[in-house]
This record gives sequence, C-alpha cells and structure tokens, in this order.
Amino acid sequence: VTRTRRWPLLIDPQMQGNRWIRAKEKANRVQVIKLTESTYLRTLENCIRVGNPVLLEGVEESLDPALEPVLSKQVVKNQGRLLIRLGDTDVDYNPDFRFYITSKLANPHYPPEVCVKVTIVNFT
Repeated sequence: VTRTRRWPLLIDPQMQGNRWIRAKEKANRVQVIKLTESTYLRTLENCIRVGNPVLLEGVEESLDPALEPVLSKQVVKNQGRLLIRLGDTDVDYNPDFRFYITSKLANPHYPPEVCVKVTIVNFT
C-alpha cells in the first residue's frame, strides 16, 4: 500500500484498512474526505499543495472524473515547479502528498478505466 506506483484503492467493508491508514498517517495530519462533500476538491487541492495525506472514503463503483489527473499522477514540471492540473487550475504539487481511497462495498466491480489507475487491495 505504501510502496506502489499507483494510489491504493482498498476494498474494506470492515473498515480495517481505513483505521490502519488513519493511525499510520495521524502524525502527518491526514485529511478525510468523501465524494458527497461539496468542498472535497478544495480540501484535496490544499493537501496536494502542502503535502498532507488524503483519505477518500465511501467510494462506489465509479470515481469522479475530476480526480483523473490525481489518479494518473499527471504532474508536470514548469519553471522548476511541480504542477498538477486539478479542475481548471494548476496546483503546486508537493512530493510528500499521498492519496488513499477506500470502499465499503464487499464485492465491487470496478471498470477497467479505474483498475488501471489504482492499485486494488482487497481486505475482505
């Protein structure tokens, strides 16, 4: 989970992985967000900028297209700065940023577009 090239998506109906990530990243001030929150993109943008880890909880079988640049790690170097395009703005990318995704679904079926962007870890 911590040494993969792609961000981890944890299939975690009993919330074991969720608790582990919260405990592991507590010292780094992990931010917990859900796709249903209206400010989740703003929180994600701030965490990318300062390098705080983000835990995205309660994901269903599809992901928001706005997460595409983050999932694909579309980081570009411009004038010595690392940038990632989130929505319609360029955000400074801190290499300390970490992104975790958890799903409570016991037997989800993720489309191939999602599977190639994340590392799926099954806790069931």
